[in-house]
Amino acid sequence: MPPHLESRHDLTPDEVDAVEDRLYAHNSRATGCHDGQGLGFVIRDEAGQMIGVAAGYTWAGVSELKQLWVDEAYRARGYGRELLNAFVAEASRRGVRRIWVASYDFQAPGMYEKAGFTRIAEFEGWPEGHVNVLLCKKLVP
Repeated sequence: MPPHLESRHDLTPDEVDAVEDRLYAHNSRATGCHDGQGLGFVIRDEAGQMIGVAAGYTWAGVSELKQLWVDEAYRARGYGRELLNAFVAEASRRGVRRIWVASYDFQAPGMYEKAGFTRIAEFEGWPEGHVNVLLCKKLVP
C-alpha cells in the first residue's frame, strides 16, 4: 500500500515527541551539534502541586524558553521572575550565547524586557487583534 495523507488533529504526546526526536536527529546531522538538552524548573506549593514552570531547551549554543507559566492565584509575587532567572542562569552555565522566547502582547513581553531581553520582531494579527513578540537575550560568554 502506498503512503497516504491522513487527517489527524489529535496527535498524542508520544507522537509529538517522536516527531521532535526525528527533527532533532536531522538538525543534529545537518549542523554537527549533538548537545541538545531539556531545560526546566518547577515551583510547587506546600501540597506539592505545580504552581509555576519554565521549560525549554539548550542546543548548539542557543536556548529557547518555550513555556513560562505561573498559576493565576500565585501571580505578581515574583515567581515568574524567579523561574526566568533560574532558566537564564542554567542556560548561561551551559555556555548558551542567546536565549529566545516568544510572548503575546497580553502575556509578559514587559517582564522579559525588564530581564534584559530585546524585541527582535513583532507579528501583528497573531492572533487577530494582538501581537506575537519575539525576544532575545544575549549572554556574555
